[in-house]
Amino acid sequence: MFKFLHAADIHLDSPPRGLIQCAGVAAESLRDVTRRAFDNLVELALAERVAFLVIAGDLFDGDWRDFNTGLFLARQLGRLRDAGIRVYIVYGNHDAESNLTKSLPWPEGVHVFGSRPCEPIVDEQLGVALHGRSFKERETMDNLVPSYSEPVAGALNIGILHTAVEGNAQHASYAPTSLEELKHKGYDYWALGHVHAARVWAREPWIVFPGNLQGRNIRETGAKGACLVTVEERRIVSVEPVVLDVLRWRHLEVDVAGAASRSAVEERVREAMTQAVRSEGGERLLAMRITVRGACRAHSELIAHEEELCADLRALAAGLGGDVALVEKVRIETRPELSSTGCVSGEATAVELWRMVEEASADAKFLAQLKDDFADLLAKLPAEARLELEPGPLTSLREGRLDELVRDAALLLRARLDAGES
Repeated sequence: MFKFLHAADIHLDSPPRGLIQCAGVAAESLRDVTRRAFDNLVELALAERVAFLVIAGDLFDGDWRDFNTGLFLARQLGRLRDAGIRVYIVYGNHDAESNLTKSLPWPEGVHVFGSRPCEPIVDEQLGVALHGRSFKERETMDNLVPSYSEPVAGALNIGILHTAVEGNAQHASYAPTSLEELKHKGYDYWALGHVHAARVWAREPWIVFPGNLQGRNIRETGAKGACLVTVEERRIVSVEPVVLDVLRWRHLEVDVAGAASRSAVEERVREAMTQAVRSEGGERLLAMRITVRGACRAHSELIAHEEELCADLRALAAGLGGDVALVEKVRIETRPELSSTGCVSGEATAVELWRMVEEASADAKFLAQLKDDFADLLAKLPAEARLELEPGPLTSLREGRLDELVRDAALLLRARLDAGES
């Protein structure tokens, strides 16, 4: 019996997005989260006495800022070498961007698969055959699976591949393939990378994405880590997800319905943040995007003092003690309290505005034009800007809920008018 680790998408020294400006947390503790997660991976390998570690692409994140990235990696891999743990790596699209990876001297016991079809690496003692192929260029759009060698008879065959299986919508379709093709290859385990959400696609054979080692932005929420695989008599008996991240991303939605003031809203958010930190056990830094929702009298005040609200909530997070929580962004998706007629309570002046909203929300021609206008605008936005709209307006647009966007815009306008009157 032996074990091995399957990791992918480490993106070493890639900083988390949108957090460096957050007060209360040392910038350095944020910049090295991928290093600390990789250190956790190495510690686990040593503690479990695994036979080898598989890294299925995107070990790096393009060209390094300096050689400290390479020095850190060499030290960590040296620890594995000293413990007799071999490492098998394929390069992914981000690795292929880096010129420095081409000249990196790898420690003994590390094998990087080349970009050309090659014979498998066979470990006779373990009875394992490892098959892999690296990206030569970032834009690798060819299906690489047909070029992988045939399974070795009598061995446990492991394929290492960086791919978007069946064109995963959240990731570029590099080295595309299909589940059926992977199943029919004859391998026992496909160690995949590229898709940052962990998923076991199949168990006969095993087709596994471990997800990325450390979440790097608000789209990568939840626990992150690798897979610990147990083998008995050349047969995989278990694939166990292991949590290794040091920073956890989370969407925190807080119902503030009925809140009469900003301070009341902040108190509800404080309670929700405290509970969220407790649920994580205080073992890692929790980065939260907070969305406040619900019809409340505080709506206009929140809109008018959005920056102050964000500053207050970041201060509340810092006040929870130590580096346990921070607020990445605050989204205000509240609404004013409405009467049965759909108007802001006690505001007869809102009647005409709401009548126009109702007409616009039911006008198919207007909504179709609005969708086209949004599509043109979004096509011109950089990826970072689109990230700021997700979830939120971009989700409503993608799902065709244009009437909601119209109503939200009207409510925002009304809140701005109220704030101006006050």
